[in-house]
Amino acid sequence: MFKLKCDDFLIYDETTGTYSMAPEQQVRDETERNRWRSTGFGILKDWRLYAMLIPMVLVYFFWKYMPMYELIGCFKDPNTGDLLHADTFSWTGVRFFEELFTGPESHKFWRAFRNTFITAFYGLLFGFPMPIILALFFNEVRSNIARSVMQVCVYLPKFLSTVIVTSLLLVLLRPETTNGQSAGLLSKLFGVFGASDDAVKGGLIYTTKYYRAIYIISDLWEHAGYDSIVFFAAVIAVSPTSYEAAQIDGAGKMAQMRYVVIPSILSTVVIMLIMKIGGLLSVGYEKIFLLLGDNAGGTDSNYEVADVVSTLANDWGSNPTYGKEFKSIGKAAEMLNNLIGMILVLGANAIAKKASDVSLY
Repeated sequence: MFKLKCDDFLIYDETTGTYSMAPEQQVRDETERNRWRSTGFGILKDWRLYAMLIPMVLVYFFWKYMPMYELIGCFKDPNTGDLLHADTFSWTGVRFFEELFTGPESHKFWRAFRNTFITAFYGLLFGFPMPIILALFFNEVRSNIARSVMQVCVYLPKFLSTVIVTSLLLVLLRPETTNGQSAGLLSKLFGVFGASDDAVKGGLIYTTKYYRAIYIISDLWEHAGYDSIVFFAAVIAVSPTSYEAAQIDGAGKMAQMRYVVIPSILSTVVIMLIMKIGGLLSVGYEKIFLLLGDNAGGTDSNYEVADVVSTLANDWGSNPTYGKEFKSIGKAAEMLNNLIGMILVLGANAIAKKASDVSLY
């Protein structure tokens, strides 16, 4: 019986009738015994790198995990106690979700959900291919100096704060005012190319017809260059011998991109696409509030296309005209938004795994 248990990792010598351990197994056992000691020595050796992780861990803990406790508010009555003392609350079940779907203010939620999906879909449709195109373009630039200058220029907007980006847009797309201030430079330029006089005078950013296009283009300008770093790293990792083989077969530049570069970076593209789909409905409220300024809150007609789930939840939670229950309804809207995002990323991962054998997990 002992022989049957030990045959997998011990060698039996028939001449002597004894067992001995293979050298490979001895190394594995020694490594397993000293695993925690080796881990500790590795951390002490590279303690500076681990110390650099501390700010990121704290940010995720306080701004990503701690706020999750607030989500229990969408299942409990806010009029019965303090959220920090869970025992004083009474459970309401899914009543706030029902209010969200069919309540007196449900039309605002469905409008915000539609705007969130449309804005995010346009952002994915136009925003995801652009970093790939930029990476392919950078790969074809032969001058290292020229490529470095262009990369710095397209990376720079990512390092500008949202306040600076929105302020720049508001200056360039500002409306005419009664005190003699003329319309913004871009407003005048679009007026030359066919924008209506009312839109130019009223400000393109406050015009429903142009708002989504301005939002998507500004978001693309802000993030496309920085997002191309991952794809550019995948492109330059393609073996030069693959290009040489394609050139011998008579492939030109476009054919090399189609049959060499794109198949080589396909796994990276799939992984990044899954991550993008996971955040499809995560349209933040900061940029929208800054763009609309004092008009945020539903007083502007542009808010019909600008209002998203996050702005609606923030309005219900912070506006004193709404009661405590609307704060819980806003939490329910945010939770539903996050659940849909989780379902999207799980579905996209499953489809990618079936179609191309490439997935996040």
